[in-house]
Amino acid sequence: MTTASSAGSPAISLAKIEETAPALVGHYRAAAVSLRKHGMSGQRAAVYLVLDHSGSMREYYRDGSVQAFADRVLGLSANLDDDGVVPAVFFSTDIDAETEISLADHHGRVDRIVAGLGHMGRTSYHLAMDAVIDHYLDSGSTAPALVVFQTDGGPTSKPAAERYLCKAAELPLFWQFVGFGNKRSSQFDFLRKLDELAVPQKRSVDNAGFFHAGLDPRAVPDDVLYDRLVAEFPHWLAAARARGIVRS
Repeated sequence: MTTASSAGSPAISLAKIEETAPALVGHYRAAAVSLRKHGMSGQRAAVYLVLDHSGSMREYYRDGSVQAFADRVLGLSANLDDDGVVPAVFFSTDIDAETEISLADHHGRVDRIVAGLGHMGRTSYHLAMDAVIDHYLDSGSTAPALVVFQTDGGPTSKPAAERYLCKAAELPLFWQFVGFGNKRSSQFDFLRKLDELAVPQKRSVDNAGFFHAGLDPRAVPDDVLYDRLVAEFPHWLAAARARGIVRS
């Protein structure tokens, strides 16, 4: 995972991106602009990707939206984390896959992963959250982590999802939820609630954000997407450092 930062420099150089993942150069550069805008140039952080594999997500996998989103998260990660790999969790009723997406092997990677998966079930946030927490703790890292958590609907167990988020507030993990689908849907009311859970009554710090990418997430411009992915992270980072949750 991450190493100490060099002031203002990305974790992985542009030359390395051009060599290993030339298709991601535009995403990498756009992410760098957003990070700089939010005072995060040179910041190091692990990046996780959690992808909803429930039945209602079928069309987003079929039309390439999920692969495109994963590519953009990888472009962000290359600015923050020096290993060129994003741990990825695919979830539905259970954990469908725990794997990784790398710069060197990103093209078509999502299709290859889901080709080996079975039934697309329901939407159990808390199991995916538990998988990320376990991976982070097992890694031995003390660096802050940005968890990009994509879904197209609310969880099967709202109390469990809220409980896991509140417990995770004591860890160096920030959860950025991203909604795919109709912005008018009540499916996302719960995520808006998670975003606004009281501090400190419910959780020690505000450790989550939410934004809606709409019916066609591929149509969201890079600059808008990256601004929304990273805008709340520095505020959480400052609060987590003040409480001793983040020490690096």
